[in-house]
Amino acid sequence: MSTGKTTGHNGLTYADAGVDIDAGNALVDRIKPAAKRTNRAGTMGGLGGFGALFDLKAAGYNDPILVAATDGVGTKLRIAIDTGNVDTIGIDLVAMCVNDLVCQGAEPLLFLDYFATGKLDVDQATRIIEGIAAGCEASGCALIGGETAEMPGMYHKGDFDLAGFAVGAMERGADLPRDVAAGDVLLGLASNGVHSNGYSFVRKVVELSGLAWADASPFSEGTLGAALLAPTRLYVKQALAAIRAGGVHGLAHITGGGLTENPPRILPEGLACEIDLGAWTLPPVFRWLATTANMSEPELLKTFNCGIGMILAVAPDSAESVARVLRDAGETVVALGHVVEGQGVIYKGRLL
Repeated sequence: MSTGKTTGHNGLTYADAGVDIDAGNALVDRIKPAAKRTNRAGTMGGLGGFGALFDLKAAGYNDPILVAATDGVGTKLRIAIDTGNVDTIGIDLVAMCVNDLVCQGAEPLLFLDYFATGKLDVDQATRIIEGIAAGCEASGCALIGGETAEMPGMYHKGDFDLAGFAVGAMERGADLPRDVAAGDVLLGLASNGVHSNGYSFVRKVVELSGLAWADASPFSEGTLGAALLAPTRLYVKQALAAIRAGGVHGLAHITGGGLTENPPRILPEGLACEIDLGAWTLPPVFRWLATTANMSEPELLKTFNCGIGMILAVAPDSAESVARVLRDAGETVVALGHVVEGQGVIYKGRLL
């Protein structure tokens, strides 16, 4: 009589169901050196525990307020997957989280990642997490943990998804934005390109153009795929230096919603950002996207960063010194305009 049990070497294993625990363990071992490189004051323990520890007192805080942010990379992942170029997508993941944190006045302290796929490829995953570690290292942020999920049947072969979780801190009373007022100078920091927003539109434009990812880029050197995978710029250390210099009243990370939707998020009621579109030259990637898609200028401004990845509202008497700090840190700084009475964003001049 059958007992209903499966015994012996014919028994079903977790690996038979598509989940390889040994591969997951191998990945942890492979990424430990990368995570270790991101260690900073406050880091406690290492990878492999059920939770990750961080000592705020050791990080130098007396009366800290914590700030948390989470984000993903969006459909830019599709280009990384299709081209096999996954080495910098982790930088995008970190940037989308820590660039938001610094807008609140917080120093990013720790980062955790979530990597999900149908079948774990240890080499691919290692390259991705090496990119995450590189982004953390460049931001002074410790990669102290994460989760790798192997989920057969949930993802097509070769596909994966990423999410990031960052925690930062500031001393009580140092939160931003604050004291934004009419007359404040708007300083823009140049972007690296499209960054990590608007890629559903980008992919549609590429489809309309008839170009393949491996074709020569029509707006830069190299292939189209590589050009569109340029990683999101990390503004953390530069922005923190500007904040410490004094006079910074607010920062706006130019992400989804572009230049039109993000700057008003730092403004009190009754104020607007007046931006001179003639203050900088529209980078070639955006001009190509706009021309190929026959985009209107308002649509372009509401979709993309258009070459400006971060905007600072700075007290007029501090604008020159803050700009100097940012340039010394390697930023291209553009005087965009001023905070004025009004609502939303008021554009002067034209980009297209």
